[in-house]
Amino acid sequence: MGEKKCYSCGKWSSWSKQIYETCEHCDAPLGGKDLEYHLIREKETKANEEKWIFFIKETDSPFVRNAKIVGNFFYTIYMAIITFLVWLIAMMPG
Repeated sequence: MGEKKCYSCGKWSSWSKQIYETCEHCDAPLGGKDLEYHLIREKETKANEEKWIFFIKETDSPFVRNAKIVGNFFYTIYMAIITFLVWLIAMMPG
């Protein structure tokens, strides 16, 4: 455990290197730019997952849910075959 200077009040607070910890004096987050980056990254990751064509929503009907599961399965198989072919082509010159 260490200490970190608060960005808002300028006083030192104990800090166990957790991004969500707050200042002991003013309750401001001690994460600073790292916390902002982490929150933006989480939001982008969630948005990208929801844009995926086979993303299973809770409102999907059982038929659509099963179709998306099958779609994910065949997409995974397709990507494995493509990856193997690319690897095979890369190994040929060597």
